[in-house]
Amino acid sequence: MSFKRLEADDFVVSADSVTAAMWSTGNPILSEFYTSSVQAASSAGNYYLNVFNTGSALSGSQIQFAIAYGNANGSGSVPYNTSVSGASYTSTIYGQYQNIVLGDENASFIFGNITSSDFWALSLERAQYKESLFPGSLFLKLSGSLGIINLTDDSNYVSTITFGEAGRVYNLISASSAGVKATNSGTTSDGWSVSSGSYGFLLPDIGTILLNPVALSGSLTAGGIGLFVSRSSAAPGNNNSRMFRAITGSNARSFTLQSQETITSDFIFVRPRSSEFNYSENPSFISGSTGEVLYSDFINNPQVYITTIGLYNDSSELLAVAKLSRPLLKDFTKEALIRVKLDF
Repeated sequence: MSFKRLEADDFVVSADSVTAAMWSTGNPILSEFYTSSVQAASSAGNYYLNVFNTGSALSGSQIQFAIAYGNANGSGSVPYNTSVSGASYTSTIYGQYQNIVLGDENASFIFGNITSSDFWALSLERAQYKESLFPGSLFLKLSGSLGIINLTDDSNYVSTITFGEAGRVYNLISASSAGVKATNSGTTSDGWSVSSGSYGFLLPDIGTILLNPVALSGSLTAGGIGLFVSRSSAAPGNNNSRMFRAITGSNARSFTLQSQETITSDFIFVRPRSSEFNYSENPSFISGSTGEVLYSDFINNPQVYITTIGLYNDSSELLAVAKLSRPLLKDFTKEALIRVKLDF
């Protein structure tokens, strides 16, 4: 075993962005959507509705995303206590996202240029992506009583990225395909609803999509599709199920999304010079009784094979091991350049 201290110019740091399909199916397009009647009927069902990729646990069913509805006034669900006005499941959801996204319990959600008191939240299952969602890959079809609408984010059309408490924020716009804005009679040049602002937010750093009910519930001429939202304060609004039906409605059933991960790599260049690493400390080369070298060729014309590189710190602690794909012959007539890649 031989050692050599690495210099500063032996290290190079690189960062690469890697994209992958969002869904557990390995396909960037999710077209099968199922819910659990057990989950929907439980206490958790009052807050959110899980969406699965198959209808049976035996066929590898996994949660892909969850649907939740939030309302600042607590509308859309029955109150926890009839004596306490505005305190309900939907107000809890609203306050949760208010803290996560806005970081201020007194702030309001502004979709484009319209302040909204409610929203639908599509929360992507955390196990389905490693770091964040990939802006520009979103293509979501929704259906309502007046027709369908295709949505994407405006990441390809903004020169300055907006940041909030939850990281990057992109507006949702009417789309012809993923990342491509559509020119519809009911939308502005920005791709928003004519009278109701943007269709929501894409929050890629927390894996969340917020949908603007006001924009989606409008008429076709105003950019909406007639997607009804219940704001009753005396009865369950079932708005989570309404959004599920919009996603799975006729001519919809298409949710395209990809994830993104930044992989940082350290490249370490190890350079055995011609005069270095030509001898072995293998005890089989040395006589155990006299300490003499057993093979004269190893004195006059040594040849060794490099198979492993170990990376040590100044305390002689082994930090990493790199294995060569095949043994590398080394003698006084040869030099080598070995590149070690560490991903983290």
